[in-house]
Amino acid sequence: MAQGDDLAAGRAEYRISCEGCHGASGKGDGEVAPLLTVKPADLTQLAKKNDGKYPFLKVFQTIDGRAVVKGHGVAPMPIWGNRYKDEAVEGAIEPYNSYSAEPIIRARILELTYYIQSLQE
Repeated sequence: MAQGDDLAAGRAEYRISCEGCHGASGKGDGEVAPLLTVKPADLTQLAKKNDGKYPFLKVFQTIDGRAVVKGHGVAPMPIWGNRYKDEAVEGAIEPYNSYSAEPIIRARILELTYYIQSLQE
């Protein structure tokens, strides 16, 4: 598990992208949470709800959101993978395509996934 300074980028991303819904502590009590139709997950309990093991891959895939099967309904969370891709392409000096942006997208999701792992109670 990542610790200390290794979590700084994930913590910063969490504050920008997740805290509004999930709250500063990750308990699902963010400022925007009362306005949502689906209550945000308590991110501190993910390991506890998974027999004590943090569901790393599931968290990564949920944050990414691009692999969700469309016929299974609307995702209650934004598709961050698409947002990160758009930001990587917009901020690029050289032309990017979805393949060259992918390492940046995955790194950001990975940093966030590790940070959420650090919130486990």
